Amino acid sequence: MFGILNVNKPKGITSRAAVNRVYRAVKPNKAGHAGTLDPLAHGVLLVPIGSASRLVPYLHLLPKRYLASFELGMSSASDDSETEVTEHPELPAPSRVDLEQACAEMQGEILQRPPAYSAIKVEGKRAYKMARQGNLLELPKRPVQIDRITLLHYEFPELVLEIDCGSGTYIRSIGRDLAQSLGTEAIMTALARTAIGPFKLQDATSIDNLTAEAARAALQPAARGVMHMAQTILDDDEVTEIINGRMIPFRALGAGFINDPQEIAALDQAGRLRAILHSRDGGLGPKRVFPASMD
Repeated sequence: MFGILNVNKPKGITSRAAVNRVYRAVKPNKAGHAGTLDPLAHGVLLVPIGSASRLVPYLHLLPKRYLASFELGMSSASDDSETEVTEHPELPAPSRVDLEQACAEMQGEILQRPPAYSAIKVEGKRAYKMARQGNLLELPKRPVQIDRITLLHYEFPELVLEIDCGSGTYIRSIGRDLAQSLGTEAIMTALARTAIGPFKLQDATSIDNLTAEAARAALQPAARGVMHMAQTILDDDEVTEIINGRMIPFRALGAGFINDPQEIAALDQAGRLRAILHSRDGGLGPKRVFPASMD
């Protein structure tokens, strides 16, 4: 097998547990995953199968969309409802207008502080493991990209946001920071990832009782996972050269790509992903290759 499974991770299990279910259906093929979801969350989880697992770094670059629910006037060490919650009845109830303004101000590239309960490593240890041992850390802020925040529903203390963002963004932190900018607190109570790039939740495959036949039928072409990259089409001779580790001549890739050393997705004339190329020595050379025999 060679391709990408768009699966619906159920609430209540880890992403690793979801991938393990897929692996049991597709073994001995490899099964990786891109874009971890917390146990509280459900929704789109991309599971590249076979040699497509080498596309994980590129899948991480795809934009993501979330539907998130929060409760104002509450706080917790994890910024969600998974740890002990503290009520703050003395804090104000923001107006809808104030919330919408705060959402607008949080868009773009911002500095975000990850939750203390996160998978970020500190001196080789996961932050959430240290937090469970009583060592709550205030992690340093880091840049994240938030493309859009839309307030879909607000009836104090509950609000629902739709969020388009880049990789590495913590949705729990968005709710916390949004509330704190208005003089209150918030915890996340529910989260669904509704899309990663072109992969949508309504098209996702259930992992309950997944079989090899069902997995193969649901497998998406690897080329769908690199639609955000610069692309080029190779003829048969160029495919042979690249698959055998040789260089091919550089070609113009369109505005913004000429003489640009970024990585390039190379497809054959049937539209199948055959390599990730990079520019060197005036030509294009293979960084990752996917022979037809992997299909």
